[in-house]
Amino acid sequence: MATISSLLADHVSLRVRSVDRIFLAGYVPRLQSDGMLVRFLNERAGGTIPSPAMLGKIGRAYVEAINAFAKAREIPVVRFTKDMVKEDVARPHMAKAQRDGRSGVVMLGVAQEKAFAWRGWRHGGHDAHPHFEFGRQAVFVNHFYWYIFDREWGPSFVKTNAYAPYPAWIYLNGHEWAKRQAQREGIEYLPLDNGFRCCDQPEQLAEICDSLSEQDIFGFCDRWRRELPSPFTEAERGRYGYRYSVRQVEMSDTRVFDRPQAGRAWFEQTISDQLDLGRPDKVQIIFDRKITRRTPGRFQTKVITKGVEPVIQAHYKHSKVKQYFKEGRALRTETTVNDPYDFGIKRTLTAETWQQLRSIGDDINDRLLDAQLQACSCAPDPMTLTRLVSPSIEDGQPAPALHFADPRVMALLACLCSYQHLFSGLTNRTLRPQIAEIIPGYTRGQMTYDLRRLRRKGLIRRTPRSQRYELTPFGRRTAVFFTKTYVRIVNPTLAELDPRLPQEIANRSPIARAWRAYEHALDDKIKQAAIAA
Repeated sequence: MATISSLLADHVSLRVRSVDRIFLAGYVPRLQSDGMLVRFLNERAGGTIPSPAMLGKIGRAYVEAINAFAKAREIPVVRFTKDMVKEDVARPHMAKAQRDGRSGVVMLGVAQEKAFAWRGWRHGGHDAHPHFEFGRQAVFVNHFYWYIFDREWGPSFVKTNAYAPYPAWIYLNGHEWAKRQAQREGIEYLPLDNGFRCCDQPEQLAEICDSLSEQDIFGFCDRWRRELPSPFTEAERGRYGYRYSVRQVEMSDTRVFDRPQAGRAWFEQTISDQLDLGRPDKVQIIFDRKITRRTPGRFQTKVITKGVEPVIQAHYKHSKVKQYFKEGRALRTETTVNDPYDFGIKRTLTAETWQQLRSIGDDINDRLLDAQLQACSCAPDPMTLTRLVSPSIEDGQPAPALHFADPRVMALLACLCSYQHLFSGLTNRTLRPQIAEIIPGYTRGQMTYDLRRLRRKGLIRRTPRSQRYELTPFGRRTAVFFTKTYVRIVNPTLAELDPRLPQEIANRSPIARAWRAYEHALDDKIKQAAIAA
């Protein structure tokens, strides 16, 4: 029978690691305080008193420029309602632009949404020389969705509004960028929705995906900032430039199976193997129906059938890692970082933050796959097993035993299997609440003792200059082996060997039948020896 390890080794025809979705928030640094806003209005007013009415005047002029831009280029304008899915409305316009080989704005969407904008009001002074104050307030205003088919990035959009400090939001897709670079290099491929299904030059494709940098993103932003209408005059654009903050970035690892059956077998084995091992936040089957909070029922099952898409998810703060079966052909492992602060990374997009985010995403994807593969080959050798379950001396220090079947040890090792630790390691504070759910009254002192013996036994190692630990490959294999053995072999078997188990039920269990037959045979042997009590 094929294992999840052999399925990945023998039945994957293409592997692609790439940045997927990118979502940025653009902001003008010189408009982020009331003093900066007053200076801007003062410059625009030519030195006169900066009135709040100027904000409305600038906004109206910007809206007029947007309408004139759309009319001159015959861009369709759609006013979004709550029941509309914006991407679905824009998709036909994107497809037409792609068929025609045309780049540019293909649709303008208008939606009223919440924003925090500068507002002004009078605060003292007299009519000849009034005093004004400015502050940010929540307002519901029109946002303009510029749906763009870009020559470098393909389908993308830029969102703006007409209210200071004039924010912008940019959506891009790294796979679409890679497709256009591959076409330019003459690389033939078949597309997968938001990815690649096959390719005649996989090594060159991997180099293209790796080459995507922050400069390619800045190129898109600068190009369309010059092309689209702006609330700033030509003279102001140089002084009031934008910076970009990372709101979301996805790093993906896609492995295309040579046939759909291999991919489905991989998920069937992996999901059944992980359901009682580590308890990830969400392991569910997503049907081809939209599921909302009002949808009744629990959507969890081990059965994989045609028409469903298996998904494994694990969450950490605002970010998550997800695995799913893409279009019935590919295993997609995808880390989504919704806030770089989750990993101690700055939000502003720079060369340094870009490389840090890519490294974080690739490492998490690799660790998730490694954790799953280690669950298949986790049995330690006899000498190692003896060293674990017995007291020992490690590097000159005593290492207390990890007694198999001890409730505290089993709870400790089961919690080590949690996917949560894949993101940023574990600490006394993060691990202890998990164990306390299994063993009420579990204390901080007990956690300190257990961390010490785990470290001395080699199951975890301390991150330098911190109180944080990470699970070693040996530690994960050991935790998986102990947990699997205890949960899937020892506990069920002891229940089947219970002498109080009704005979009718015992007859359905091969182990129970064999055990009772052994007991009967042993009783007969004792009687024959005439040594019965």
